Amino acid sequence: QVQVVESGGGSVQAGGSLRLSCAASGFAYSRSCMGWFRQTPGQEREWVAYITSDGSPDYADSVKGRFTISRDNTKNTLYLQMNSLKPEDTAMYYCAANAGGFYCASNTHYYNTWGQGTQVTVSS
Repeated sequence: QVQVVESGGGSVQAGGSLRLSCAASGFAYSRSCMGWFRQTPGQEREWVAYITSDGSPDYADSVKGRFTISRDNTKNTLYLQMNSLKPEDTAMYYCAANAGGFYCASNTHYYNTWGQGTQVTVSS
């Protein structure tokens, strides 16, 4: 079964940190582009970051310098380290995979596998 499962969300005060994890299974994880997206009620899903199969990351301008995406291909796990969190980072965070595909993009259409999401709430 092809799936990704997020964990690690929670509530934190502004300036704090959280680390999200995403466990992948059922597909060739090491050859797949992986990404993080986020969404708030009534808004479209927003790209946060992605990482290529060989470990090259890219970030949305809104999180650059504060968030770090990484992957462990031995554990089939994706991470998102979030530092200096702001109230505007509050959202449901989703792990996404272009399962079996090398191509990375900031558009949701390039990802064929999504998790259920994990809530991140940042209070001021």
